[in-house]
Order: sequence, then structure tokens, then C-alpha cells
Amino acid sequence: MRRVVLTGGIATGKSYVLDRFAALGVPTTDADQLAHAAQAPDGPAWQALRDRFGAGMFDDQGLLDRPKLGALVFADKTARAALNAIVHPHVRVAITRWFVDLEAAGAPPLGIVAIPLFYESPRTQAFHRVIVTACHDETQLARVVARGLTEDEAGQRIRAQIPTPEKVRRADYTIWTDGTHAETDRQVAEILRKLRVALADRQETGARRQETGD
Repeated sequence: MRRVVLTGGIATGKSYVLDRFAALGVPTTDADQLAHAAQAPDGPAWQALRDRFGAGMFDDQGLLDRPKLGALVFADKTARAALNAIVHPHVRVAITRWFVDLEAAGAPPLGIVAIPLFYESPRTQAFHRVIVTACHDETQLARVVARGLTEDEAGQRIRAQIPTPEKVRRADYTIWTDGTHAETDRQVAEILRKLRVALADRQETGARRQETGD
């Protein structure tokens, strides 16, 4: 199973791009959704979050108040580090399990997981390729503000992550999302083509080695 990461800054189009890969038949999952499951009342991170951030961070049903917690952690590096230290290990376990289950089920030999903080977090898992979604600064700021935040709040969230140019530099592939959906779709399709070609080449090389005994 070839393990591919999709990452990128806040509001750079990760969700849309992940959906496009899924529509093209690629198995996908999202670390944010796995984190939400870990933070749920029956999730493995719930009690540690309650112990660290207090009962006031939860509603009467025991659900985490995400906007309230977000306001805290983006203003406080120590709180943000504590949140990540509690939740990320459980997310990593869930991602590993997802890939293992795909392979056991005989799924297509390529899976993509969206990990928003891939470059910002310690990495203990091996991935074969990294795709970064990117857009220009003014586009990113406008998109974050459109989510209901002030410009100061939006800037705070953007600055809490590694800058887009650095993520682009580290990536194997970049998808620019400033343009139309059709333009983004074309980039997704082209990258998927390249991933499949690389996978086919690897399988062919492996077959030749088996034939020669190397």
C-alpha cells in the first residue's frame, strides 16, 4: 500500500481536493475527522482533554466546545502543544490502522490521508509521497475570514502554521487552488496519473526482481 499525505495550510483547499481524489476512486481519510472521533465522549482522548482543559470546555452532553478551544489554543502556544500531545498519538494510531485495514481488504494499492499539521507535528510514520494544497496569501486570508473570524483571528491561525512557501518547497506535488474548481480538478487528475505511473513502475520493478531472484 502506497501511503500518500495531503497537507496544506488552513483554508488552502484540502477538503475539496481530498473529495476529488475520492471521486476518482482513491481511498481517502481525514486526520481531522479521526481527531474529532478521538475527542468524542467515548473517544480515547476525551478524559485527558477534560483533565487538561477543564469541564468548562465541554457542553452538558460532554461534547468539546471546538470554537472555544480553538480560540484558546491559537492564542496560547503552551495550550496548543498540550492539545496536540493529547490528540495526535491517537490520530496516528487510527491512520496506521486505516492503512492496514485497506491492505487487508485488498483495496487499490494507493491511499491518501489528509493531515493538516503534517509538517508541524513530530512524524513517526513513513509516507511515500506528500501533496500540498496552496493558495496565495490574500486568498487564504479571505477564505479564513469568510469562516466567521476577524482578520486578526484569521492571521493568528495562519501564522500558527508553517508558511505555505516552505510547505511547497518540501512537497512532492503541489495543487494550487486560487483558480476555478475545474483548474483544481485538472491538477488533481494529473497528480493521480503520476502517482499511478510511479506505482506501476514500482510494481514492474518488483516483478523483474522476483523473476531474476534479486
